[in-house]
Amino acid sequence: MKSAVKTALASYGMSGQVFHGPLLKVNPGFEVICIQERTKTLSKKLFPGASIVRSYAELLNHPEVELVVVNTPDHLHYSMAKAALEAGKHVVVEKPMTLRSEEAEKLITLAEKNKLMLTVFQNRRWDADFRTVQQVVKEAKFGRLVEFESHFDRYRTYVAPNTWKEEGDEYVGVLYNLGAHMVDQAVVLFGMPKAVTAHLRIVRKGGVVYDYYDIRLEYDGFAALLKCSYLVKDPGPRYTIHGELGTFYKWGIDPQEELLKAGHLPTGQDWGAEPPEEWGTLIYEENGEEIEMLVETVPGNYNLFYDNVFEAIRNKADLAVKPKEVAGVIRILEACLQSNREKCTVALL
Repeated sequence: MKSAVKTALASYGMSGQVFHGPLLKVNPGFEVICIQERTKTLSKKLFPGASIVRSYAELLNHPEVELVVVNTPDHLHYSMAKAALEAGKHVVVEKPMTLRSEEAEKLITLAEKNKLMLTVFQNRRWDADFRTVQQVVKEAKFGRLVEFESHFDRYRTYVAPNTWKEEGDEYVGVLYNLGAHMVDQAVVLFGMPKAVTAHLRIVRKGGVVYDYYDIRLEYDGFAALLKCSYLVKDPGPRYTIHGELGTFYKWGIDPQEELLKAGHLPTGQDWGAEPPEEWGTLIYEENGEEIEMLVETVPGNYNLFYDNVFEAIRNKADLAVKPKEVAGVIRILEACLQSNREKCTVALL
């Protein structure tokens, strides 16, 4: 195996502790050698041999660092990813890639100019439920697609204090958080939509950023509906797919995030697997007969993201998460904001 990619984490908050840290820890293709923590030393638990720096400039000046993971608040993604690329580092940037599509295009141009890898941590492409949906859509036993519906609902009546995710302008809130995942999944499945209609709201008392969205993506012959609310006490199906000949339902949500939050490292044959009671249901017609069947969940595996990053850096493999594709996701999020502001449908194609 080629040498491990010497890696730095730009922060060690929630995403560093729960996602990037554990994933990099168990992947032999990476060696975390530098972490920015402004005041604490929390990363010593997982990476006792890594240097802790107090400034981003110090991190970028580290001569051995090859890859920088920009896992900071959203409004810093563009400037910090740009600085890393200018310093000659490969970059993994958290979703959303940037707040504006023009910023995403500038990063793409810079990475290409400097012959560096740039990709985005769209980890929910490797959710168990979404991997299963990809399989179901590909097999298309439900016939011609009529409507695709995806939900990412939560029940959180309070507004968390002292967090950047709960304060700011229209670029802060669930649209650029969970919406960046859900729109990305729709683009992976179906490509860029022809048009977007979006309704954004604040549903929690005391809230100041959007915590609800209802997005409609128009495609040829069908629509993709993406919904999220922080006030859903009893969620319905995570995915519902209606076709001319049948319907697919998938309840529940991928187990990986909760396992990582509980301190489990992403290892073992059962990682990301779901028990049979969590499997989806497909009901369809075939040769005049109605068939109802369970669809075994494809195990989730966020490790595959960093496996691909290693291959891209060391062996010039194609990226699984292509930055141009994700720039399209940012265009859709911008169209959602425009649609909500102007109360209209925004054409994209």
